[in-house]
Amino acid sequence: MALILVSGKVIPPPAGADLTTMEGLRSSMRLLEPKHFLFPFLAHALGTLSGAFAAAALAASRKTALALLIGLLFLAGGAMSVSMLPAPMWFNIVDLAGAYLPMAWIGARLAARKS
Repeated sequence: MALILVSGKVIPPPAGADLTTMEGLRSSMRLLEPKHFLFPFLAHALGTLSGAFAAAALAASRKTALALLIGLLFLAGGAMSVSMLPAPMWFNIVDLAGAYLPMAWIGARLAARKS
């Protein structure tokens, strides 16, 4: 969430876009450029990575399975987001394919290296 909150300061929203409410976000989606989708993707990917890493690092056994379970839960949230927001199809595909299960797998691998 911190990445989403800071994103408007790093990449200002387009003029006239209200990104503070769900309705404003829906109506402003057509004004957003590809650069405006960087921080949401990073938030999804890094959130999944850190959650999967923590699960795998703390698990006594089945570390990879637990990390992937975290990835599946985040993927379910991402799918819900896709159904609620009219984001461009390219972003939906990149987000769903790259931000969840691959990051969960990387989190599991990083946790395995740590132990």
